[in-house]
Amino acid sequence: MSEVNRTLPQPTQLTEPYWNAANDERLVVQCCRACAHRQFFPRPFCLKCESDQIDWQEVSGRGTVYTFTINYRAPNAAMKERLPYAVALIDLEEGMRMMANIVNSDFADIAIGSAVKVVFEKISDHITLPQFELTS
Repeated sequence: MSEVNRTLPQPTQLTEPYWNAANDERLVVQCCRACAHRQFFPRPFCLKCESDQIDWQEVSGRGTVYTFTINYRAPNAAMKERLPYAVALIDLEEGMRMMANIVNSDFADIAIGSAVKVVFEKISDHITLPQFELTS
């Protein structure tokens, strides 16, 4: 597990299914029962048709790098030990975009359009973060 002083996400009633799935090493997104639109990040209604009939659906965890940056300055003391680290916007195969770190990968190999897959980082007893690593 990572350092204890790291800022942890605070699950809410809306986001709890996402965090529970991540703890089980599954990546889920919202899916509208009315129009089948998938979306990420969690919201109380569908962005396409405004229905509140939202379910959670597991996705492949595969995608491509839309854009990225390498951070060399820590936003807080807890992240200082992790420097440098890569942050990316990932376009999932299923059509949603999400932000996450790229881990277990050489920074020189990260490029826009690189193929990635989800991996999970347990950072506390209750929080597991979906992260991504490059695939060949």
